[in-house]
Amino acid sequence: MANHNNSQCLQCGKCCLANVFSLYTEKDLERWKQEKRYDILHVMEHWQPIWAGDHLISAGTGMYLHGCPFLKYMEDHTACSIYETRPKICRDYEPGSSRICPTWEAGDSE
Repeated sequence: MANHNNSQCLQCGKCCLANVFSLYTEKDLERWKQEKRYDILHVMEHWQPIWAGDHLISAGTGMYLHGCPFLKYMEDHTACSIYETRPKICRDYEPGSSRICPTWEAGDSE
């Protein structure tokens, strides 16, 4: 298995397009409440992501959800608009640790 700690993030946003944000935890929600991050809580309340087979939809509207709502597109890269308080799943993600990441190499574990 490769050491992913040495992989540099390319800021391509592909991991954010995988909808990993939908895997936020109760601890994340509690932290956002304590931080008074009503912007995030509002999005999550109205977004209500649920898995429908192999993709996400909004439980409230049935709309197909594509990517994290906090992913911002810059001229030559992407950025997280809530980086300092992003969910645990995002903080724990290591560049190169899955096939979706362009820094993943054949032979790496997923």
